[in-house]
Amino acid sequence: MTTEEYNISVDKFADNLYRFVLKNIKSEDKAQDIVQDTFEKLWIKKENVSYGKVKSYLFTTAYHTMIDNIRKDKRIEGTGEMEEYKNYSHSKQYSDLKEVLNEAVNKLPEVQKSVLLLRDYEGYSYEEIGQICGLNESQVKVYIYRARTFLKNYIGSLETVI
Repeated sequence: MTTEEYNISVDKFADNLYRFVLKNIKSEDKAQDIVQDTFEKLWIKKENVSYGKVKSYLFTTAYHTMIDNIRKDKRIEGTGEMEEYKNYSHSKQYSDLKEVLNEAVNKLPEVQKSVLLLRDYEGYSYEEIGQICGLNESQVKVYIYRARTFLKNYIGSLETVI
């Protein structure tokens, strides 16, 4: 990859990468740091990454950097076991579906949240998501199914939301 192709990659993918990371971790500062680290890693390995595969490399690297960051924060905070999320349900009356959906997405486990966002927000195929997250295609489908089922159960009927 040339320096010019690197600069084009930054212009082309920085916003999508930032949105993906921000949706997962909800901290603008951490999201900016992760995106910056991702592009730094790309710069270091620019000779080994072809321009045609740069998007996949960026999202894979950002995903792994984000997971490492989340794990590090959990160790520092000393959080215990993950909460069981199957008992969550939406009970408030809202008129903003986006607010309810964001609340529900935030309650998903990290892996389900990541694969769902890559599929529904970024438009990746199951195979690409598997490469990015280090999962096989079947695992990706299962995680997306479980996430969508949880969202359906959490949100309930459309009448309670509107």
